[in-house]
Amino acid sequence: MKVKRLVANFATTDPARAAVFYKEVLGLDLLMDHGWIQTYGSQAGMTVQLSFASEGGSGTPVPELSIEVDDVDTALDRMKAAGFAIEYGPVDEPWGVRRFYVRDPFGKLVNILAHT
Repeated sequence: MKVKRLVANFATTDPARAAVFYKEVLGLDLLMDHGWIQTYGSQAGMTVQLSFASEGGSGTPVPELSIEVDDVDTALDRMKAAGFAIEYGPVDEPWGVRRFYVRDPFGKLVNILAHT
């Protein structure tokens, strides 16, 4: 048996609120929409990982989701332009990533990163 897909599920009374953050700013595709559930992702191959941490690194809280992008500074600019407050960073971390933390529309702490 092989795992084919991992999906993070977030409970909300208004799934459509995810569109600005995940679709418009981050550029994910709306893959499924049944009204009560909307699933965002990419048709391109992605690496899926699960991390278990006692801290988020550099003394930060553990983010609920990490999203690797190809250009963290563009993602940062787009988040700011969309009105999302940056909670940490941007910073170049000693383990080789540039990242920032932001909260999505549901209050989830999201780590946006790119390898340097």
